[in-house]
Amino acid sequence: MEKVTLQVPVEMLHVGAEIARERDITLGQLVRDLLADEISRRKNVRPPNRADERLIAPLRARLAADFSSAHNWHDLHNRLQAKGYRLHAAGGGLAVHRHPDGQRLCKASELGFGHSRLVERFRAGFPGHAHSWVEARVLNATAPGTGPDADLVIEP
Repeated sequence: MEKVTLQVPVEMLHVGAEIARERDITLGQLVRDLLADEISRRKNVRPPNRADERLIAPLRARLAADFSSAHNWHDLHNRLQAKGYRLHAAGGGLAVHRHPDGQRLCKASELGFGHSRLVERFRAGFPGHAHSWVEARVLNATAPGTGPDADLVIEP
């Protein structure tokens, strides 16, 4: 990845940061996603790794109570597996897979339960997740300019 410096009005920066928090992603990821969406739109190609909302809505309805009621990662694992699903690490986040065949269905954040929010709620990282920076950022409030988006500098 290349490091990019952008000049952005302060109001836009604040709104962008709020949108990123709502989506449970970083501001840098939001900018990358928006750019990928625009490129895909111009090429008239569906963006990769985005589940169809018609498939997401029923899954969200089926699993929302389990995500909301779980007390820890183990409890969430048991609840999801009882319904035929499992969570797997996927990049810096989590993906929902069908169990036992392992078919990837969507990102957990597309269901409204992003990795960092679950880390914050359970006060622990997802077991075995390779991106330990997520846990460190959420639980230890990693300083700005460190972590995965150190390549993106946004100046008001």
